[in-house]
Amino acid sequence: MNIDGVRDLAGRIRAEVAKAVIGQDDTVQLLLCALFSRGHVLLEGVPGVAKTLLARAFAQAVGLGAGRIQFTPDLMPGDIIGSNLFDFRTNAFNLVKGPIFNELILADEINRTPPKTQAALLEAMQERSVTIDGTKHMLSPWFIVVATQNPIEHQGTYVLPEAQLDRFLFKHVLDYPSEAEEIKIVLTYGARPGSVDPAQMGVAAVAGHAVLDEAAACVASVKMTDEVLAYIVNLVRGTRISADLTTGASPRAGAMLASAARARAALDGRDFAIPDDVKQLAMPALRHRCVLSPGAEVEGRTADQAVASVIERIEAPR
Repeated sequence: MNIDGVRDLAGRIRAEVAKAVIGQDDTVQLLLCALFSRGHVLLEGVPGVAKTLLARAFAQAVGLGAGRIQFTPDLMPGDIIGSNLFDFRTNAFNLVKGPIFNELILADEINRTPPKTQAALLEAMQERSVTIDGTKHMLSPWFIVVATQNPIEHQGTYVLPEAQLDRFLFKHVLDYPSEAEEIKIVLTYGARPGSVDPAQMGVAAVAGHAVLDEAAACVASVKMTDEVLAYIVNLVRGTRISADLTTGASPRAGAMLASAARARAALDGRDFAIPDDVKQLAMPALRHRCVLSPGAEVEGRTADQAVASVIERIEAPR
């Protein structure tokens, strides 16, 4: 597959997702960048902006096996990864796989479960494997986590550990739809009782493992100049010296941002990355990896504002 093939594939995936989800074009773009660079995405938004529906429609369109984990305060690690249960008929232990053995995992309301249970995702998100009773089990090479969280409800929620946040390629904040989009949403779904099934809306798989493997290999071949690489490193290091931040982005952030920038270039039909690819993805790639300083917090600033200042301060190569 060449660059044009990647762009055409992305267009077909967008068209399928649009059958079930109205608007959210920027979110679909980030999901595509994450897909082709094999990254994970954290979606944050108020209830009712189609976070769950979007993840389900996207999984259906790309042809990956989808699994959903509803995170609750009483969820245990074994409920996610599975466990070995003794079978009296065979007199042996059999592995009962948990939902994490699917490919695209919808981790719904991920911040509603304690850090002990959230930690069950750490190995899976980094190494695409899980260890059960000392035995390592490999997950699909296309294992991707799309997690959601509600930013306005804090009762019964837990802060995600920094180690887990750093494993997400993007944290994307979903906004309300435009007036025209909201009118279309009400017209389309106002007469439909209950939840919407993407398959019933006509969303069909337009990819699969073989096609995605070819697309990912093509994206990995996208060229990136030394100047663009230096720009990525300067952005990441700039977060570490910002007076508004006590903790900046990790080296892993730079590597993941470079991979995502290559994917964005391919989605635009280019076999080379440009500084604008990096700049457009810098905010969702860095905002969740930085910790606001107490002084900036007292002044009413946010981590997004601090990261935006770094992005504006670091000059992009021409």
